[in-house]
Amino acid sequence: MSNITLEDLKPAEGSTSKGKRVGRGRSSGHGKTSCRGNNGEGQRSGQSSKRGFEGGQMPAYRRLPKLKGFKLINPRNYAEINVGRLEALKLKEVSLATLKELKKVHPSCDGLRVLGNGEIKKAITVVADYVSPSAKAKIEAAGGKVELA
Repeated sequence: MSNITLEDLKPAEGSTSKGKRVGRGRSSGHGKTSCRGNNGEGQRSGQSSKRGFEGGQMPAYRRLPKLKGFKLINPRNYAEINVGRLEALKLKEVSLATLKELKKVHPSCDGLRVLGNGEIKKAITVVADYVSPSAKAKIEAAGGKVELA
């Protein structure tokens, strides 16, 4: 097997073409006005227009609506669970890892939030990224413990 060097590289067949040779007489097809038309700004030498100029038409940057707000580049995907569901799990300690083992949350979740809907009667330890104040009060009233990860 031979190594490929820069000298060996060639563009794909048919992907390149010779440049247009303008101003070489009438019979060339690109003579007289050199493909620039008969009159107007573009026909003159030194022609250039502003970036985004569309010949007087309303340019795209003014035609299109402006973007509002922002987008998080790396948003966190939280698993949310209510206090009422914790009772049914029959666990002493609830964390994101234990919920993933039991397949109660999606594997792509990278954080756990405990919310306060429902009731809890047994003492459990909850390890989560966020625990709502009402959920924390209900867990501690049942004799449980809340730890923030």
